[in-house]
Amino acid sequence: MTTTDGRFGLSTRLFLDERLDERHIAEIARSGFSAIELLTHRPHFDPTDLTAAPRLASWLAACAVELHSITAVTASSVASGDDAARARAVDEVRAAIDVARHVRFRHVVVHLGTPTAAARPGDNQPGAARRSLEAIVEAATGAGVRVAVEVLPNALSNPDALVRLIEEDLDELDLGICLDYGHAHMMGDLAEVIEAVSGHVSTTHVHDNRRRGDDHLPPFSGSIDWDAAMMETQKIGYDGRLILEVDAHGSPSVTLAQCAAARERLQQAFEWPS
Repeated sequence: MTTTDGRFGLSTRLFLDERLDERHIAEIARSGFSAIELLTHRPHFDPTDLTAAPRLASWLAACAVELHSITAVTASSVASGDDAARARAVDEVRAAIDVARHVRFRHVVVHLGTPTAAARPGDNQPGAARRSLEAIVEAATGAGVRVAVEVLPNALSNPDALVRLIEEDLDELDLGICLDYGHAHMMGDLAEVIEAVSGHVSTTHVHDNRRRGDDHLPPFSGSIDWDAAMMETQKIGYDGRLILEVDAHGSPSVTLAQCAAARERLQQAFEWPS
């Protein structure tokens, strides 16, 4: 029998190619995950559909699963130098936050710009990023949600830049960091990244890769040393949820089973206080 551990969650990214429905939530629950992170990517889940959030609330209640967080996917960059494109992106994040009117959740994860390798001219503008975050935090605070900016491989979202943003540029705002282990691994020394964001981590994305691409593999399927990563995570005092954010490699059901097995191994590596 699969046991449930409330310290872990699973992103619905695993089912990204399908429209989210109750059977996905039920399958996640049967695999021992008690919480999800919702990915607002159309048509997987469209937060502007007025019927979508109430349906989600009923599915979660029926399956006894908590909505921990939402990653707000936007068609353009919230750090875009194009004011119209930036405004549309901010509105998309606001739509994701509005899900809280029907089902409570703790964190909205925001991509501050786009990865350098995929960025278009004007995508990653610091001033635009700050203006967007001010508007997003205002909306999130009103909904009882905390904003977490994700570690990404770009000049706006590398660990040092995010810490500087939180501690200096926007110190009046309530902002946290989403520690993305896979992205951090691609950027260099994972232990150094964890140490750099120490004190600001409010949620996580847990996935693996072999440093050649952003593969979103289940943990222990790439080259991350997870025993060391969990030791460093414990060292900085993080005791929040670990959200597995993986792609379906083949069958989603098979990948989900791999995630459940990885969860058991991570549970052994991470010695939470009882």
